[in-house]
Amino acid sequence: MLEFNFSPFPIIETERLLLRRIINDDVNEVFELRSNPETMKYIPRPLVKNTEDALEHIAMIEDKIVTNVGINWGITLKGSSKLLGIIGYYRMQPENYRAEIGYMLLLEFHGKGIIPEAVNRLIRYGFDDLKLHSIEAVIDPENFASEKVLQKCGFVKEAHFKESEFYEGRFLDKVIYSLLDK
Repeated sequence: MLEFNFSPFPIIETERLLLRRIINDDVNEVFELRSNPETMKYIPRPLVKNTEDALEHIAMIEDKIVTNVGINWGITLKGSSKLLGIIGYYRMQPENYRAEIGYMLLLEFHGKGIIPEAVNRLIRYGFDDLKLHSIEAVIDPENFASEKVLQKCGFVKEAHFKESEFYEGRFLDKVIYSLLDK
């Protein structure tokens, strides 16, 4: 079985990006991401309502890192500390050598290739450093932008579950994409 250890925290670079630990100073950007109905449109989670909620979200992210059950990075452009988005591994399954990747980005940075760049780098981190065998992504079937990112990064559609999740009074479909280590 895999053992995950996120200490020391892995800071990851790409050509344009620095993926770093999310800190309390990022509270305004985390609030902006998690309170905006547009960025949260395809994420069936309650919107954060205030700074307290955003700080709680940061604390939850930190707790998962410290206990080695999940890891999220803040996405920043090199040379700027401003948080543009969040990307990470959730629902890690060490017994199956598998983890789920997820990401979100401030609206004004959409369409600039930031997420594919970060995802491609985290795929390498997942397979090379974490020793995963497979990575999955769970998306809303209407989330065509995310689907395009996953396809671009080599993920393959594995399943479409009909009305498999009940959220806020309605049933939601979910699509699972996955990537196997070569």
